[in-house]
Amino acid sequence: MKEGDWISAEEAQLRLGVRAQTLYAYVSRGHVQVRAHPADARRSLYRATDVDELAVRNGRSRKLADVASAAIAWGEPVLSSAITTVRAGRFFYRGHDAVGLAEDRPLEAVARLLLGEDQPGADNMERTPPPDHVDLHHRLYQMLAGRAAASPPMLGSSDGMIAAEAALLLDLVADAAAGAVLPGPIHQRLANSWGADPHGATADIIRRMLILVADHELNASTFAARVTASTGAALAAAVLSGLSTLSGPRHGGMSAMARRFAVEAELHGARDAVHARLVEGRSLPGFGHPLYPQGDIRAKALLDGFELPASLAALRAAAKDLADVEPNIDFAMMAICLSCGLPAQAPFALFATARSAGWIAHAVEQNRTGKLIRPRARYVGPEPLIGSD
Repeated sequence: MKEGDWISAEEAQLRLGVRAQTLYAYVSRGHVQVRAHPADARRSLYRATDVDELAVRNGRSRKLADVASAAIAWGEPVLSSAITTVRAGRFFYRGHDAVGLAEDRPLEAVARLLLGEDQPGADNMERTPPPDHVDLHHRLYQMLAGRAAASPPMLGSSDGMIAAEAALLLDLVADAAAGAVLPGPIHQRLANSWGADPHGATADIIRRMLILVADHELNASTFAARVTASTGAALAAAVLSGLSTLSGPRHGGMSAMARRFAVEAELHGARDAVHARLVEGRSLPGFGHPLYPQGDIRAKALLDGFELPASLAALRAAAKDLADVEPNIDFAMMAICLSCGLPAQAPFALFATARSAGWIAHAVEQNRTGKLIRPRARYVGPEPLIGSD
């Protein structure tokens, strides 16, 4: 072979953009052929064509890795779903405008729509009482953990078994949120448990909130539910994964953060509270959303025609005037629950109950693919010491 077909270790490292240890690893894996230097047996030469082909492949891999890395945080889609999409400032459940559905549909009907089939209800299924505990989170976690431990995995279960479990599981989550097994549609049960007229205006706005947060594409909790479902685990285990992720302050805890921000505004004045956060580089909880540059359509649908208390109206105006941001769903739910005299945990209870419908639908959809979700990590630690030349 010509001398130009073989290059030194230094040249190979330069073309590949790697350290010596990585070059040795490529050799050990058979990616690059090596031979002794004819003039110095202590040195090695590397096949140039192997090195150049590997450099091209690595370049493609780096580009793909960059795309995948960016997709993790509000980036490009990472999997296919037929359930929910956000388009042109609106969002749709299987092609149906979610804001339109919120006008008159109960959560149970929207849950069946999200599943994509006319699934049976859970009317004739036995609903065991929720755990007897004053804390909402405790009831939800205990119920789902017990259900996950006792239920068969989705892998190997028939479609009928999964459909029946889906219908019952949504009811069990609602019962845990309400703290009791109550009759009627879910929005009426929650209203009843919080001391509101199950047939009144408060119950109806609870229904609307439930519909508007039933699903929202591939958010953090939904992705967690899909990852769990991809392993073939029980449906309740997937919902438990979703709930665990929702519990974080940056997700289901955002309404509580918005409430604390509202308290700041009451104490210091709305404009001063907004200005202070902007000067300090802090966020405005309850305002703005990356998917809705012109304003969160869910919040708009809830707040249009709803008379906010003066302090919250002032905060909304100050955020718009000083930061040009609109309320998001977290502010809207916090404000409405507060105005209606619902418990402090009501926004999270509504979110967890409604989003369970979405988690269930996504878990079932993922299970049907038969594929395991297993992303790769980009290693950024110390270079592995594999060997030496």
